[in-house]
Amino acid sequence: MASTTATRNTSTATITGMATTITMIELFRLLTWLSPAYPVGGFSYSHGLEMAVEEGAVTSRAGLQSYIEAVLLAGAGRVDAALLVAAHRAVGDDAALDEVAELAGAWRGSGETALEATQQGGSFASITNTVWPHAGFAAFSARHPGRLTHAVAFGAAAGCHGMALRPALVGWLSGFAANLVSAGVRLVPLGQTDGQRVTAALFPIIEQAADAAEAASLDRLGTAAPMLDQFSLRHETQYTRLFRS
Repeated sequence: MASTTATRNTSTATITGMATTITMIELFRLLTWLSPAYPVGGFSYSHGLEMAVEEGAVTSRAGLQSYIEAVLLAGAGRVDAALLVAAHRAVGDDAALDEVAELAGAWRGSGETALEATQQGGSFASITNTVWPHAGFAAFSARHPGRLTHAVAFGAAAGCHGMALRPALVGWLSGFAANLVSAGVRLVPLGQTDGQRVTAALFPIIEQAADAAEAASLDRLGTAAPMLDQFSLRHETQYTRLFRS
């Protein structure tokens, strides 16, 4: 692996590593898009975790880590990461990009996970068009009102703004995992330190998920985590709820 180098002379300074280059303004934009302050609403979703805790399937730090690993490697995280990659690569080809957007809308096992993906996608597109305007991304999001998933909107925006794929991909996966860690800390409940232990332990899993996404073929894409869908489906009728999914 290439060592990481940095220069800090101007706002176009770069950080280079892992065969990617990202400028300081691109890094700033990426961190902004991934910040909890960016108003996409990720904090309100648990991706079925609330039901898993209710049923006693997740009761500890180890259980939370295992749940998130399953999401990233065999569940929606695996599919969404591959779709983010496809959207990023399709920028400049409207037909290909629209096809990715339509495919992403079909990859939902429950109404709540569909809401989780499209509400965040719509919110991300709206605020990004307002604050970080780009004609190509604006046209793309206008063609899919209310139907863009977060992963596809994020990948398309990163591609439109010329952001390198790998940092965008790892960043998005890290943000997805961080939302679930935060939900788990509140639901299990766990202490903040245990939450950060889970976050630290997930880095190699996120790298593995990113590698799989970059190598994935959309024609062969699929999931292998039916219990995650079952938790999400049962969450729709859970008696008391803190989260929307």
